[in-house]
Amino acid sequence: MGSFLGRPATPTVMDEGIKIMVDSTISKSKVVVFSKTYCPYCKRAKALITKFPIKPDQLEIIEIEKRPDCSSIQAYLKEITGASTVPRIFIDGKCIGGCDDAIALDNSGELEKLLSSCGALQSQ
Repeated sequence: MGSFLGRPATPTVMDEGIKIMVDSTISKSKVVVFSKTYCPYCKRAKALITKFPIKPDQLEIIEIEKRPDCSSIQAYLKEITGASTVPRIFIDGKCIGGCDDAIALDNSGELEKLLSSCGALQSQ
C-alpha cells in the first residue's frame, strides 16, 4: 500500500553507519550528551554535566543539528532509548534520560555517584 504522495509506505531502513557512530561514541566515552546548540533543555543539561570535573577524554557532546544525519541520529536514539528528544544523556553506556532526569539525579546526589563509579571524574 502506498502513501497519499504515491511513495511506497515502507519503513525507512536505519543507516548502519548511524548505528555504528552512535553506539561507538556511547561505548568509548563514559559521558555522552546528544544535544542541539539552540535547545534550552540541552543547554541546562550540558551546564549541569560540565559542573563536574569530568576527565576531558571521557566527555563527548554531539551537537546533532550541525550534522547532515541529524534526523537519522534522532530516529536511532528513539529506537535505543524510547525517546527522540534531546538532550539524551548516557553515562557508562546507559541512557539516564534527558534534562529533567539529570536534574533529578543531581538533586538526589545520584548523578555524582554515577559519574564517580564509572571512572569519569578527575581525581581531586
